Amino acid sequence: MAKRVVIGMSGGVDSSAAAACLKEQGYEVIGVTMRLWDGENINGSIAESTCCSLSAVEDARYVCAKLGIEYHVLDFRAEFSEHVIDYFVNEYINGRTPNPCIACNKFLKFDAMAKKARILNADYIATGHYAKTEYDEKSGRYLLRRAKAAAKDQTYALYNLSQKQLSNLLLPLGEFESKAEVRKYADNLGLITAAKPDSQEICFVPDNDYVSFIKRHIGTLPKEGNFVSTSGEILGRHKGIVNYTVGQRKGLGIAFGKPMFVVRIDAARSEVVLGEQGSEFSDTLYAEKPNFIPFDTISAPMRVEAKVRYSAKPAAATASMEGDRLKLVFDEPQRAITPGQAVVLYNGDLVLGGATIC
Repeated sequence: MAKRVVIGMSGGVDSSAAAACLKEQGYEVIGVTMRLWDGENINGSIAESTCCSLSAVEDARYVCAKLGIEYHVLDFRAEFSEHVIDYFVNEYINGRTPNPCIACNKFLKFDAMAKKARILNADYIATGHYAKTEYDEKSGRYLLRRAKAAAKDQTYALYNLSQKQLSNLLLPLGEFESKAEVRKYADNLGLITAAKPDSQEICFVPDNDYVSFIKRHIGTLPKEGNFVSTSGEILGRHKGIVNYTVGQRKGLGIAFGKPMFVVRIDAARSEVVLGEQGSEFSDTLYAEKPNFIPFDTISAPMRVEAKVRYSAKPAAATASMEGDRLKLVFDEPQRAITPGQAVVLYNGDLVLGGATIC
């Protein structure tokens, strides 16, 4: 009897191609679109989520019909509001820069959806992420590796997966060499999503104006405060801490006669700390709530490559634990190490794990 797999369908080409791959591999495939957010009325028009809009649902439904597989739309709005939107807003209010995709992966795609998959008697869940999993006989652990399509690799957003989640996860796009190859594969199958453009913005902030989104969500914004220097000198007034992020230079709303960068945000004091060029670099970071994949923890300092943001190039560093926090010392200072973002550790194409920068 064929193994049953539930795959998350966003209505895009990646999940469409992944579903087709799984069917070709002999699985009984069930497509699922997660209804996460109803959209908002912005200036008289409804702004829909890019991943669960009516058009996305219809595209996913059409692809499943084309492939001859079962399809469902499941309601995860309450979970998304709690674990993604509330988290996103609270992080900005507390002077941090969140990564909602990592939160969505952890709590929605690989937790809430997995629970629904069990109800459907599925053996696995799957997504259209560009990454690879494997089982290591020697250690008895499941591993996460970079995708063959290096330019599309999404392991940065998957570092938080547990051994249980990895054991039930299929990632069929990990073996494709490029996004172009995925599109060609979908096109050859006659899937309407083959040429669909990628979504670039946060799915629940379709106009990319996250400050206005926060104001609509909580009815107000954090109060204005002071720009201060690294030595504590007051430099001027800012518009509220949610308007700024570590490393920012442009859009400060005040001229200093020389480049100034956000180096820290103090939510308790409503202060945005600015420094001169060079001060936005640091060679050391601490990160909380670590999750490691090939092992339980780091017992002795180890050499790694680390990414401090999704688009960053991996940088050589030494990783160690100080209590329950991960410490990283980089060989070369890194720009704009930002509290709230993830740092993810690699050894070649193997994902070692990661944590949230604090």
